[in-house]
Amino acid sequence: MLEILLKNLKEAIEADKQKESLGLTPAEKVKEMLKSGNAIFVDVRPPNKVVGKTAPEAGIPNSYYLPVTEFADRCQEVFPQDKNAVIILGCAKIKFSNRVMGYLEALGYKNVYVLDEEIEKFIENFQ
Repeated sequence: MLEILLKNLKEAIEADKQKESLGLTPAEKVKEMLKSGNAIFVDVRPPNKVVGKTAPEAGIPNSYYLPVTEFADRCQEVFPQDKNAVIILGCAKIKFSNRVMGYLEALGYKNVYVLDEEIEKFIENFQ
């Protein structure tokens, strides 16, 4: 099990090196990725950090709400089986998104990105 975890992490680190800013992605790029229909967006804020609407409630396309605190129990509901799927994570201060990015990479996902701004601002400006 440890060997698989280390292999996944090494592969994820190599994949991250190929991404601009190691996967920390500006809002405009995230919008493009979502509008192309080739990515999912996951709002990972814990319930007590949600101000206003969650991403799905706000109408962000291909979005889900999965609080970081429920990741282990519900990740199979949200994340595709395809480990090459493009996944973008958002939260209030980036901290929880980075944590979930690490979880996903440990599980073998290769194309995980983090929104480089507070999700409330992203939701407010999404068009």
